[in-house]
Amino acid sequence: MKKIMFSLALIVASISLFSFTSTEVKKAVVTFSVNAQKSKVNWVGSKTSDFHTGYFPVKAGSVQTEAGKLVGGSFVIDIAGLKVTDEAGAKLEGHLSSPDFFDVAKFGQATFTITSVKYGVGNKATINGDLSLKGVKAPVSFEAIIRSADEAGDKGFFAEAFFPLDRTIFGINYGVGAVDSQVQLAVHLYATK
Repeated sequence: MKKIMFSLALIVASISLFSFTSTEVKKAVVTFSVNAQKSKVNWVGSKTSDFHTGYFPVKAGSVQTEAGKLVGGSFVIDIAGLKVTDEAGAKLEGHLSSPDFFDVAKFGQATFTITSVKYGVGNKATINGDLSLKGVKAPVSFEAIIRSADEAGDKGFFAEAFFPLDRTIFGINYGVGAVDSQVQLAVHLYATK
């Protein structure tokens, strides 16, 4: 009798479980390829008496969206291709390329891989990921504005983020005290199908 009651309870539980299972169809994940010609990471580095500006090209990468929302991706930053956009020019580019800063002979590129995306109000999202720079991998989190994630492909994908990054996390300690450890970044990422 106990076996019959147990079997009946199991059947009822199974029917209940299947009747409450969602029939929602998951949308397909769409992959966009990064447009290296338009994408870049601008930076501003400050010291006690001045500041310098420049950028790193974005070499390659891709982002994934689902139902018009960013869900993942990764991209490669061309550290060796760094450019200084103020009057310090080539002299500062040489110093930033040296072992004092990025040591581009050994570490010519950096990678960022998205580990999670949490949307807030409107088109703002908190992006968490892992940044590998100068042989160090560390978690980085920032708020981004997803300007376009057009799955039809007409407008493609465009996102921007503006945030500080502590360079000392990656062992870039030159001049700390005189040169601010916080570098201000502005990421502009374009991608198409």
